Amino acid sequence: MKIAFVGKGGSGKTTLSSLFIRHLAANEAPVVAVDADINQHLGAALGLDESETAALPAMGAHLPLIKDYLRGSNPRIASAETMIKTTPPGEGSRLLRICEDNPVYDACARTVHLDDGDIRLMATGPFTESDLGVACYHSKVGAVELCLNHLVDGADEYVVVDMTAGSDSFASGMFTRFDMTFLVAEPTRKGVSVYRQYKEYARDFGVALKVVGNKVQGPDDVDFLREEVGEDLLVTVGHSDWVRSMEKGRPQRFDGLEAENRMSLQALQNAAEDSYELRDWERYTRQMVHFHLKNAESWGNAKTGADLAAQVDPAFVLGERWADVRAALPA
Repeated sequence: MKIAFVGKGGSGKTTLSSLFIRHLAANEAPVVAVDADINQHLGAALGLDESETAALPAMGAHLPLIKDYLRGSNPRIASAETMIKTTPPGEGSRLLRICEDNPVYDACARTVHLDDGDIRLMATGPFTESDLGVACYHSKVGAVELCLNHLVDGADEYVVVDMTAGSDSFASGMFTRFDMTFLVAEPTRKGVSVYRQYKEYARDFGVALKVVGNKVQGPDDVDFLREEVGEDLLVTVGHSDWVRSMEKGRPQRFDGLEAENRMSLQALQNAAEDSYELRDWERYTRQMVHFHLKNAESWGNAKTGADLAAQVDPAFVLGERWADVRAALPA
């Protein structure tokens, strides 16, 4: 399952995404975590020190390798240079699985040892001084979007993406790449403003959206969130001494997290599992193609000098059967 955490800056989305990742690892679920925020804090939230966080490879720096690997033997893609962030897979493309070893993971992922298991962590890379004036952060997350387009994930497997703050995700089609989007909102007017933007943008694309109320101090905060977001409010999270200790650099074992907060994390996992039952690979592929054609027309064709619409394989529908086909091929 592909899960996104979104919210305004300071809402606590990185903290909650890291807690959810720890919860999944404690439940023995395979996890690939991706830090796609311009402020790269997920590694630290998962317990890495400054040097370990700084040493994480940037996916954007390995984009040529990612493109070359995913292109595979797809005859519709003339070269890796003609691939853009929305390029969809087709017959002959290489696909990614959660539980496998491949050159993309070798280059871009690092293993993080948590209390209850190991997860893979990938990061887009920070916005550097050399990017100023010549690039936007959407070019950084292009590597994430390309990998999600070529990912075949099954039940009880998780990709958890800590997205960039606010509604920036709607600058590309990446917001449609997830089975469930958890929007972290504080019980304030500013806290729910991003929810309204997401709700409006996501409505036409069937994006599953649930709100996680954070920094909730009492019944009045819960009532406020319920009035503002209605049935989209899934669960609320209050103060956590465990989190405060972690943020001070004094991490405790994860099994010491407060019982009520563990229950909230289980509610998130239950909602994610329910979303898997509604997965529609045909719609997923159709939306992928929609945004690719849109990007091809607006800038992709001009940038690459190729007709990127020709990359679309009309007979191809991404799905778990392709992973089964690949597994049956000789090594």
